[in-house]
Parts: sequence; structure tokens; C-alpha cells
Amino acid sequence: MAQSDVVRIATRKSPLAMWQAEFVKEQLQRQWPALAIELVAMITQGDKILDSPLAKIGGKGLFVKELELGLINGDADIAVHSMKDVPAQLPDGLCIDTILKRADPRDAFVSNQYKNLSALPQGARLGTSSLRRQCQVLRLRPDLQVVDLRGNVGTRLAKLDQGNFDAIVLASAGLIRLDLAERIADFIEPEVILPAIGQGAIGIQRRSDDARIAELVKALDDEISNQCVSAERAFNTKLHGGCQAPIGGYAISTENKIWLRGLVGEPDGSRIIVDEQTDSTQNAQLIGETLASRLLTAGAEKILNRLRG
Repeated sequence: MAQSDVVRIATRKSPLAMWQAEFVKEQLQRQWPALAIELVAMITQGDKILDSPLAKIGGKGLFVKELELGLINGDADIAVHSMKDVPAQLPDGLCIDTILKRADPRDAFVSNQYKNLSALPQGARLGTSSLRRQCQVLRLRPDLQVVDLRGNVGTRLAKLDQGNFDAIVLASAGLIRLDLAERIADFIEPEVILPAIGQGAIGIQRRSDDARIAELVKALDDEISNQCVSAERAFNTKLHGGCQAPIGGYAISTENKIWLRGLVGEPDGSRIIVDEQTDSTQNAQLIGETLASRLLTAGAEKILNRLRG
């Protein structure tokens, strides 16, 4: 088989990342049965540094940088990412124009003793690595101790089971993909805690000038998921969002319109600025940018500037 019939997928080595890469492999082979597909597993900085909060060590981009270098250097043809881990700005020469059909975007409340967030006792320890979750949890339950929790899904569940936490919050999609849905005590609706930008969506990154790969992966794109994630990412890009501040955004599409809700908040939950924007699905980028501008004017700019320090 010619080299042109081989596709190399760059992926992190975590069980969830490997699941996602295998899923993309299956979808590609369903479309192109003669295609030979190889997984190129890589270890990222985000996987190595587990003793510091993400916000202090460079943010979510630490989970994708090595994979992107693999694409740029020609060691892989595509990279598979959880879209919530992808920074607002992509490196020159790379693009993500294929978004698979989105899975459950909600956060999951996971506990061995308590059925939901409101059932936690005063002063309970809740684990999360996300300032977005911390901000919204503390708005609802300022009495809780929110404690940093890093590691892959299995590691986080093990720390809960060892009694280090009364509850933890994870992405529902990851637990479902790993056949761990039974660990979910409660699905947290977006009206309660707004999800991360792109949460539940898998994206395929490629070199912008690689026409062969563009042709192969475009059949995997889900148009509605792509439009909604595009609106969310435009919102995040306009905010210059990263891990330094709690930023949430979630879009849905109905009747050829996109409805986007976004927020920026103080890490301690003392102030949260929330707004919404609706427009035609053709204006996904504009929806995100318009909503971000409104939040910046309403006070988000002051919060973001201070947290960037």
C-alpha cells in the first residue's frame, strides 16, 4: 500500500484520548475501507506536570502542543483533540475544520455518598481542576472547599474512592466514553453550571495545506456541532480566553439559529457576568464575537485583565 493510503493519528496516551483516537480511526475506516491508519501516541506536558493547577503552568494548551508539533514536523497527519482542551489560537499552518457529532456537553457530579451538589454537607471537599467549575460551584455553594484535582479520569476517580474528596466534577462525555456512566450521581444542567467551550466535542486537526487529508476527514464533520463549537470558540477567542479565568460557553442550534450563552467570572464566584446571543447558523463567528464584546463591556474585561496580571 502506498504511503498516500496511510493516515497517522497523533494522540495523547491517556485512556480517554486513546478512545477518541480509536473512534476516529473507526469512523475513517468506515468511510474509506482501504485506508491504513496508525496511532502515534505522545506524552504532553499536561500529562507530565500533575502537581500544579493548570492555570499556573500554562493552561490547556499543554495537552495539545506536542501533538501539534507532530503535525508540523510531519510525524503525523491528523491530531485528535477534546475541543475543550484546544486553545483559542491555533498555530500557523494548522486548522480544525472537522468536528464530530457532539456528545453530552454537561458536567457530571460524581460522589460515592451524595446524590447532587445541593446534598453535600457544609464545608465538604469538592475536587476539580477547572476555574470555570470552581467559580460556578462557589456561586451556588460558597461554603464548600474546592480543591485542585489533576490527572486522567481513572486517577481522579481513584482519589475520590480513597476518600480525598466528598465529590468531584468531571465531563460527562469522558465518563460515558469510558463506560463509566454508572459513576455519575447527577448530570449538571447547563443552566446550573455552564460547560467549557467545546465540551463533549471531538475535533480533528490537520495541516491547512494538506488537501488529501482534508478530503478524507470532511465526511466525519457534523455541521450543527461544528457551527455551535465555532460560535463558542469565537466567543473565547474574542475574550483571549485561557485557563487564567473562569470562562464558560455553550451553544445549541434550533431552526437554523444558534443560541449561545457565555460567562466570565471571578474565581471565588463573587461575581459572574452572563449573557446570551442568538442569530442565524451562518453567523456563528459573529454570534460569539458579539456576545464576548457585550461581556467585556459589562465588566469581564476588568476581571480578565486583573487575572492575567
